[in-house]
Amino acid sequence: MVPIMKHAVLAPAGTTDPARILRLVGHPVRWRLLRELAHSDRAVAELTERLEAPQSLLSYHLGQLRTGELVSMRRSSADRRDSYYRIDLARCGELLQAAGGALHPGLRLVPAPTAPPRSGGRRARRTLRVLFLCTGNSARSQIAEALLQQQSEGTIEAASAGSKPKALHPNAVRVMKQRGIDISANRTKHLDEFVSQRFDFVITLCDRVREVCPEFPAHPDMVHWSIPDPALEGSTERASYPAFERTAAELETRIHFLLAAINEPSMR
Repeated sequence: MVPIMKHAVLAPAGTTDPARILRLVGHPVRWRLLRELAHSDRAVAELTERLEAPQSLLSYHLGQLRTGELVSMRRSSADRRDSYYRIDLARCGELLQAAGGALHPGLRLVPAPTAPPRSGGRRARRTLRVLFLCTGNSARSQIAEALLQQQSEGTIEAASAGSKPKALHPNAVRVMKQRGIDISANRTKHLDEFVSQRFDFVITLCDRVREVCPEFPAHPDMVHWSIPDPALEGSTERASYPAFERTAAELETRIHFLLAAINEPSMR
């Protein structure tokens, strides 16, 4: 069981005070919450089960992390009564780097560079495979597939599919063209095409598809990124384009950290 420990509010929004940041992330319950969320977005019920702690305790500590802007929350698109929590790894990195440097310049952390998976070890025998899933396979999963192929320099085999495929969204094509990637010829696919295939990671990008995601052979690492459907924002293609840009930017960041985790066996 997680020890039930509470402290006063430690890190108001926007704080950069090194001592407060270290106390915020150093609490054993909050540290375990951050570790869980570093792997996957999670609902409170999942966190309660995984940490074997009362929901009231975890809600308190999640509130502390939200106040420090290390964690955010959004309502589930599948069940509005539920919420998903996610970690802001970029902000965590900035604050921890600053905290180390505040103690001594030699302790300033150097972030891991984005890089394709290293050669050697058990992964060298075959290409690592990642499947991205959303409902329509028309935007989020297509963007994620293309970005992972780009950031991994083609060393990872990425695929995408949906539970209810529909036509590729023009704004998905546009937002990737701005990044030098042409996905205009991509077809949308049903997840049934992949249920018998072996993957190392299966990453669900919307809450609805997570609830209908089937089991895959060889027990891949199941990860959830709760990302809103950008097509639902705005009444026209032009009005929704900023949402597609935000989605692509978020996926770029998440994939950057995914690659760092793939290169570190202890994080898998």
